[in-house]
Amino acid sequence: MVFKNVTVAGSGVLGSQIAYQIAFKGFNVSVYDINDKAIETAKGRIEKLKDRYKEDLGATDEQVNQAYKSMNFYSDLGKAVEQADLVIEAVPELTDIKIIFYHQLAEVAPKHTIFASNSSTMLPSQFADATGRPEKFLMLHFANEIWKNNTAEIMKHERTDMKVFQDLVDFAKEIGMIPLPIYKEQPGYILNSLLVPFLDAAQQLLVNEIADAETIDKTWMVATGAPNGPFATLDIVGIRTPYNLSKAKGEAGDENAKKVAEYLKVNYLDKGKLGVESGEGFYKYPNPAYKNEDFLK
Repeated sequence: MVFKNVTVAGSGVLGSQIAYQIAFKGFNVSVYDINDKAIETAKGRIEKLKDRYKEDLGATDEQVNQAYKSMNFYSDLGKAVEQADLVIEAVPELTDIKIIFYHQLAEVAPKHTIFASNSSTMLPSQFADATGRPEKFLMLHFANEIWKNNTAEIMKHERTDMKVFQDLVDFAKEIGMIPLPIYKEQPGYILNSLLVPFLDAAQQLLVNEIADAETIDKTWMVATGAPNGPFATLDIVGIRTPYNLSKAKGEAGDENAKKVAEYLKVNYLDKGKLGVESGEGFYKYPNPAYKNEDFLK
């Protein structure tokens, strides 16, 4: 299938990045979110991406402005998906919210539209029935800072049509991604099967008062030569996501995860410290301590 019109549902940090990257590669993009306030926030977030594309990719003013011009914004789901060949869902990582969204989407999307979720941990079979078109549903997961960390994990479930799966692999290439096909369901996919245990371990060290965030990051950076540590990574991802994941695990009976979720809520979310997007998380931005020359001394 040739995709011409793509809708991204959910305009948070990664949703906005996905939408802009697709527009930058020449597609018509519609961005949907639940209200006009969220849409205005998304517009501001995407405007800031222009400078990142010029700085990191050498894009011209004409290119970044043209990409923005090819985007439309909606708080009405029906209008947002009216012409959609593909809908990429990037709503919060909460099962109930996603299921409700897919029931709503199934009622208004054209019959030919393929649905893909950007979930980083959940499985397609959890939502396949809610979509009303399980054969046209799969996962399409991007890494944060998509224009640089250009991976696209494409995960099918047992009922996904193989042509749809291949179409998404081809689409990922067209938007500048390196496609990573996943043929069986795997919680955490490839990237987060590696990354989440690493970040969880770091958060446990912090919450249990073994060491502070800077010391933990410094340990990782010095020992491995990595450019940043787990808490810098959590700031980039945005603290809402690890909070939601820990909260879900806590509600399922994981006491350690419950403790982490409460810590993140009280010390960060409740104080508006959301990570890079808000200017402060574990570090203060735009000049976080881990980028200082003497941080590793």
